[in-house]
Amino acid sequence: MLDKQRKVISLSHPVSPRIPLWPGDPPVVFAEVAALEKDGYFLRRFSMGEHSATHMNAPNSFYADAMGIDGYQPEDLVRPAVVVDVRSKTQGNPDYAISPQDIEEWERQHGPIEPGSVVLIYTGWQHLWHDPVAFFGLDAQGSHFPGIGEAAIGFLLEQRRIAGVGIDTHGVDPGQSTAFATNRAVLARSGIVLECLTHLDRLPAKGATLVIGVLALEGGSGSPASVMAFTP
Repeated sequence: MLDKQRKVISLSHPVSPRIPLWPGDPPVVFAEVAALEKDGYFLRRFSMGEHSATHMNAPNSFYADAMGIDGYQPEDLVRPAVVVDVRSKTQGNPDYAISPQDIEEWERQHGPIEPGSVVLIYTGWQHLWHDPVAFFGLDAQGSHFPGIGEAAIGFLLEQRRIAGVGIDTHGVDPGQSTAFATNRAVLARSGIVLECLTHLDRLPAKGATLVIGVLALEGGSGSPASVMAFTP
């Protein structure tokens, strides 16, 4: 039974046909299979991309013959979390890349990030979820949204030995990135990459525990995720 002194917060957006979709990804489709009036029960089938809505990426999304989403073990998916609020840097600068200085600034206030943690980046993009145009910021140059820079993820992996990262945009890499350096660096270690998170404003800077639920899709490149945070 959950300690009454702790709260449970969902960090996942509801799934519907209206969610923002990465350009070229398949739409979310619901189709009725059985109706109460006709069949005595209600049932739908659904289809969507493996990297749509709040989701977790798997190593094989960037590396041939690497582990799929079904390879993560239950103990991999329960992790302490910290939240780095960079909204002051991203406002007016949708191409902002989180830097080692942002992490060091957070640590001066809260102490070193513990090994095995998942670092969640709160950019403020969660509040644009219902405006797909603003959420992606698409123009002739591509997408514009903040992400984690290559130097920052190198620092977090090498110096802090984190378990993974998450963000409230559609990518842990900045929208203008074509190298996907953050995804590649984390997934090369079979770490955790969470994208399209929400309610990061409801979490403390440190002290939360994540419980990540994924569909164990055989060989899946990722999965929609139900991410819960237990907070003090």
